[in-house]
Amino acid sequence: METAATQAKPRSNVMPMVIVAILFFVLGFATWLNGSLMPYLTQMLSLTPLQASLILFSFYIAVTFTALPSAWVIRKVGYKNGMALGIGIMMLAGLLYIPAAKTQIFAVFLLAQLVIGTGQTLLQTAVNPYVVRLGPEETAAVRVSIMGILNKGAGVIAPLVFTALVLGSFTAPAGAELTQPQIDTMADRMVLPYLGLAIFLGLLAVAVRYSPLPELISEELAQDAVNEGKSPLKAALAIPSLVFGVVALFVYVAVEVIAGDTIGMYALSLGVERYSVMTSYTMVCMVVGYCLGIALIPRVLSQQTALSISAVLGVVLTLSVVFGNNESYAIANAVLVPFGGVALPDTLMFIALLGLANAIVWPAVWPLALSGLGHLTSIGSALLIMGIAGGAFGPLFWGIFSGTGLGQQGAYIVMLPCYAFILFYALKGHKIKSWK
Repeated sequence: METAATQAKPRSNVMPMVIVAILFFVLGFATWLNGSLMPYLTQMLSLTPLQASLILFSFYIAVTFTALPSAWVIRKVGYKNGMALGIGIMMLAGLLYIPAAKTQIFAVFLLAQLVIGTGQTLLQTAVNPYVVRLGPEETAAVRVSIMGILNKGAGVIAPLVFTALVLGSFTAPAGAELTQPQIDTMADRMVLPYLGLAIFLGLLAVAVRYSPLPELISEELAQDAVNEGKSPLKAALAIPSLVFGVVALFVYVAVEVIAGDTIGMYALSLGVERYSVMTSYTMVCMVVGYCLGIALIPRVLSQQTALSISAVLGVVLTLSVVFGNNESYAIANAVLVPFGGVALPDTLMFIALLGLANAIVWPAVWPLALSGLGHLTSIGSALLIMGIAGGAFGPLFWGIFSGTGLGQQGAYIVMLPCYAFILFYALKGHKIKSWK
């Protein structure tokens, strides 16, 4: 019996990682569709930058309301059932985009975004602890980086798929005022792709429900019995390194979403025709960053050092965007045009390069924040997932500042304090274990 168990163990470790990898790809695909959806709806519905930021706000604000309830659901039904339920909610959201497109009512699109954000939150809360636990803590950033490559690789593919299936051969000039027939054509093109997405998510939910994923919750329930009468939330909030980790992820997701999802809007304002694929440029840089993380952590750089470098690079690139020249194409002429790529303004290239600065932040913060939590892992994971709400507020503030004299370019200054806090967490915040 002991021999059989020993032989089965490697299989049980490999299969969970494969399943989790698929889920990270799906999360990335659904999330980074926003980068194409935002400028697409802006052109179709004639939205202002502030109105367009509500597309992201409604998606990410769901985290604020559903992260802690998601932890409760997982503790009741288990991690695997929680994943399947989260995917099922995402499937329902996919179906909501169909009446949104048919009616062309902005509020229905926002409702669909809110629902898919809710499903994403439940799935994220369930799937992230697997990556941290399936191996040594000191190499957790590497495992999260591998999942990040799949997640952001999906972010590279999603805008390309969206452009091919939804935008297709639609040829109206970027930023041009559309006629009603053109608007109807744009809206109708959304129906079949989102129906296909909903069907795929439904099949995936069933597959995950009956997959061989092991449960992680039994250990936590046993600890809960020992600590009966104590509030897990109160205990978790008593750990500064976790609380600061939540704030670090909040500001990180804010800058990640600004870099990944507003680049298309900014490209549209500059008259770039293929604005709907711009998110792919940022995601390619993130994939490169994840690959560097896998190669360098912990062999050459510690998680903390990599996090510090990311924050400093973020500051430099933010200033480059804000004070950059939209008439200069030097970077694209050096790295894109010689290989058949298109010429893009330097400012757009700096925004894309922010993906390189952002890549290591998520995989570095998670293990640092969850270190030593033990039976509080699920509640800690839920609190960290709440940090994704930064994706709601970062673009919102960018949209607000875009309406001032700063314009869309100057509005990227909102990222500076975010990178400053990430630097604080890397240097000091993750070491603080008591409020006293």
